[in-house]
Amino acid sequence: MFAVLKTGGKQYKVASGDVLRVEKLAANAGDKIQFNEILMVGSTVGTPLVAGAGVQAEVIDQIKGEKTINFVKRRRKHSSARKKGHRQQLTLVRIADILEKGADKSGVMAAVSGAGVKMEITPKANPKAKAAPKKAAAPKAEKPKAEAPKAKAKAEKPKAAPKAKAEAGADDLKKLSGVGPALEKKLVEAGVTTFAQIAAWTDADVAAMDEKLSFKGRIEREGWIDQAKELAKG
Repeated sequence: MFAVLKTGGKQYKVASGDVLRVEKLAANAGDKIQFNEILMVGSTVGTPLVAGAGVQAEVIDQIKGEKTINFVKRRRKHSSARKKGHRQQLTLVRIADILEKGADKSGVMAAVSGAGVKMEITPKANPKAKAAPKKAAAPKAEKPKAEAPKAKAKAEKPKAAPKAKAEAGADDLKKLSGVGPALEKKLVEAGVTTFAQIAAWTDADVAAMDEKLSFKGRIEREGWIDQAKELAKG
């Protein structure tokens, strides 16, 4: 069964198990959310929405899209140029269930656009408020001329902490085709440290990792899963 949902001003055709990127939602990784703006479920078309229908999903991660560059140049007597970069904030979700009825009574948190973390705003000081009168400063006592100036102690520079050693039991991921030190660091930061983990990836895991680390299909193109299975055997 498939459904057509609306979020962030866009429409998506989804089925159970699909992984997709949507405009940023007010949720954290691991949260279960429900899209309530459903335009179509199977053969049922909404007018404009299907009453009681919903699509439940699990939030995988909060990510950013590819960087776009906006360059504007004005050719005038006093010419000017402006260059701006932007990365759209997105939410990576995996579709879990499609409900034809009863979504309004499921009790699952509704998917709402916005930031996932609430920020506390500090109230600004009122500029019109009268400042408290300053107390008269006491006269400074004169230092005796015979007193020698104190020598300033030089602050010792903190020693650099030794580089953290690789976790015990971790594999050398650079043995995979196309993986260098920088790419290995990205994988380790994402929690991938062994060939066994890569060998057990499913299609959904590959899609999620492509989106999270912007691999752009490198996993399938380089054949990491087959290589990892051979390397895991030792």
